[in-house]
Amino acid sequence: METAFSALVGIFFAVAVYLLLSKHIIRILLGTAILSNAVNLLIFTAGRLTREVPPIIPDHLAVPEETIANPLPQALVLTAIVISFSLFAFLLVLTYRAYQELGTDDTEEMRVAEPVDDGLPPMGY
Repeated sequence: METAFSALVGIFFAVAVYLLLSKHIIRILLGTAILSNAVNLLIFTAGRLTREVPPIIPDHLAVPEETIANPLPQALVLTAIVISFSLFAFLLVLTYRAYQELGTDDTEEMRVAEPVDDGLPPMGY
């Protein structure tokens, strides 16, 4: 099962990089969301996918009797989900405002700080 999830993580990363290299802001936004999901799945898969008992130690024992699930990857993924959702919400609002102000989602047409008639800046010295 970990092999299948590892392949899925690779596919998520490939799709995310493809979308991030696009020149449309909406595709970049979707690439960011897929990249955050790929990282979450990577952390979860790195923490081993096993069916074990929850990490709760009874009161009368100092250590658990049997193997227990590792709670650290689950806590990291939960934190990463919250952070990636807040980043996605921020980028969504930023994209919407940029579209409202500029009227396009093409990054080539969003060059408002650069003069239109001037040539390209020097590429080397």
